[in-house]
Amino acid sequence: MVQSVVFDIGETLVSDSRYWAAWARWLDVPPHTMSALVGAVLAQGRDNADAIRILRPGIDIAAEWRAREAAGRGDYLDESDLYPDVRPVLRRLRDAGLWVGIAGNQNATVTGLLTALTLPADAIATSAEWGTAKPAPAFFEHLLTWAPGEPHEIVYVGDHPANDITPARTAGLRTAHLRRGPIGLTTPAPNADWTVDSLTTLADLLITEYRDRLAAEPARRSRSSARS
Repeated sequence: MVQSVVFDIGETLVSDSRYWAAWARWLDVPPHTMSALVGAVLAQGRDNADAIRILRPGIDIAAEWRAREAAGRGDYLDESDLYPDVRPVLRRLRDAGLWVGIAGNQNATVTGLLTALTLPADAIATSAEWGTAKPAPAFFEHLLTWAPGEPHEIVYVGDHPANDITPARTAGLRTAHLRRGPIGLTTPAPNADWTVDSLTTLADLLITEYRDRLAAEPARRSRSSARS
């Protein structure tokens, strides 16, 4: 029975539109140019940061990021960055009795930004805090010590088949592929336990399964007692 549901961040809970628009402003290019390059590198199966490297060959992205932060132009999130289904779905899952976590590939600042939004989640973490990023097995090993339940009782939800679904399944977790954002909409994940077009649909499925299992548990225990 599912005990925990853990969500990726970018293009699962939060739109990346502001993120890439901020990079476009910093690099002094039109936002649509940046968006087009991000789409192009993703279509080629490359790291989305390659869009920045195309615009500025040889750039040290980490150093450039530090320069942005020093200039007061680092990450920022507010309610408008959340997809509309996020807050109600997280609340529904918690109200149903499931543990809800948020963990994705982000810098440590994002934990504070998400916490400030007072999302209905039990815990929030980023790859920077854990010192390992998806799709590395170590990320999911850390997740397994963080979220309650055995591996098969934890669901990882994400948009990216290669970063989210495949490595989570390899670690023994159940997985939900969200068809959202440029990767989620264009790249199938046939090995996912569920493929959904919205978090609302996923919540319906998980809560139904959770309640059905809870209802069946007394009958199962009764049969076990009778056999013994």
